[in-house]
Amino acid sequence: MDITPIKSALDDEALTGTTITVAGWVRTFRNDRFIALNDGSTIRNLQCVIDQNAVDAATRARFTTSASVRCTGTLVPSQGSGQRVELQVADVAVLGDSDAEAYPIQPKKHSLEFLRENAHLRFRTNTYSAIFRIRHQVSFGIHEYFDSLGYCYFHSPVITASDAEGAGEMFRVSTLDVKRPPLTEGGDVDWKEDFFGAEARLTVSGQLQAENAATALGKVYTFGPTFRAENSNTTRHLAEFWMVEPEAAFLDLHGDMDLAEGLCKHLIARVLRNSLDDLKFLDARLKEEEATKPKEQRSELGLVDRLRFVLDNPFERITYDQAIDILLRSKPYQKKQFQFPVEWGVDLQSEHERYLVEKHFKKPVIVTGYPAGIKAFYMRVNSPGDFGYSEKGTTVAAMDVLFPGIGEIIGGSQREERLDVLEQRMDEMHVPKGELWWYLDTRRFGTVPHAGFGLGLERFVLFVTGMGNIRDVIPFPRTPKSAAF
Repeated sequence: MDITPIKSALDDEALTGTTITVAGWVRTFRNDRFIALNDGSTIRNLQCVIDQNAVDAATRARFTTSASVRCTGTLVPSQGSGQRVELQVADVAVLGDSDAEAYPIQPKKHSLEFLRENAHLRFRTNTYSAIFRIRHQVSFGIHEYFDSLGYCYFHSPVITASDAEGAGEMFRVSTLDVKRPPLTEGGDVDWKEDFFGAEARLTVSGQLQAENAATALGKVYTFGPTFRAENSNTTRHLAEFWMVEPEAAFLDLHGDMDLAEGLCKHLIARVLRNSLDDLKFLDARLKEEEATKPKEQRSELGLVDRLRFVLDNPFERITYDQAIDILLRSKPYQKKQFQFPVEWGVDLQSEHERYLVEKHFKKPVIVTGYPAGIKAFYMRVNSPGDFGYSEKGTTVAAMDVLFPGIGEIIGGSQREERLDVLEQRMDEMHVPKGELWWYLDTRRFGTVPHAGFGLGLERFVLFVTGMGNIRDVIPFPRTPKSAAF
């Protein structure tokens, strides 16, 4: 039996007047006659009209919220308002019952916190079904974009013995008995006895391995889960999240910025083209939410308008020096409204990034030329004449893409391809060269200028959906003290 997607039934005019079969979950059943059916293919429901004389009362009583049913009938122009067509049902079967009293997601408004507690069922709500269809569009668009530019999809390892970020906040992977681990003569854990013969962790980034691949394949990108054991419960942090990380040989900082801006615009255009129903629903939801805020805290643009604005305008490109100067002249700084200090040498905080994007330039901004001391060891050290070079101190060819409402959404750089400079930076930042001998080999044997960046999938989905908490844009969030489902 062929099942017609509800999206096709609603949109394909050639199906009107034909007999089709649809299957889905009951959203509502009203007047003992009208089933609002949804199968996840669209946020819209198909109205299925049953013949009360043909369907007995016992069966009708089973049309409860979230019960699964299959309906066969004729697709006809709708007699009521709100939909183009409806299904005149000739045959209906309940495939799976749903206890109306026990089912927690009733057809009413629920708090997002309540829905997080029922994350296994929240996909059946309009809000979350819209979010995860959009997440699919973004994920597919990532592959589409890089494939169109000749990038090779590269699978970097999830288990690693190196800390790419130097942060040390990594999950350990071990088969040793935690209560009685083998010890060295010095009393330390003897990792040589562990499964991998060394201390292993879950990766925070696939970048270093991607750099290896880029020096042979030219252009690669990784896209997979990454992990950070950071004890943070903010609305912007997860312990498990997805990253896309392109790396390209013979690419400089300017090409890296072009690549990042192009990816953002490609993904936004794809979502606007393929997910407009979902975006309009989330736009209306956001307007409702914004109306409860003080006027000065409300966004000037709605969700769809904001996406179109980002798509239609070139990203502003400034140096870290310029960013600091703008912040020092800003009213929030002069009125001491910034929570964090503003001075050359400190990292930009979210409040600073959002001021640059939302108040000063009013569009996405790419900042480059950050002080070397606050960036990773692998970023290329700037020389006089380089974009981002500063006389105030040593800077690197880093580039951060800042978005409204989010702050940093992409972090990247031109990589340090000079072996002597890279080794000096590793010494300065206490990065063990012995552990990364294989990484240094890319500079020993045929080194080339190269660049790349990392885009957090969840942060990008957060932006395009207008949601406020990153836990709402990943199917099953992993956070401190929480690994349910």
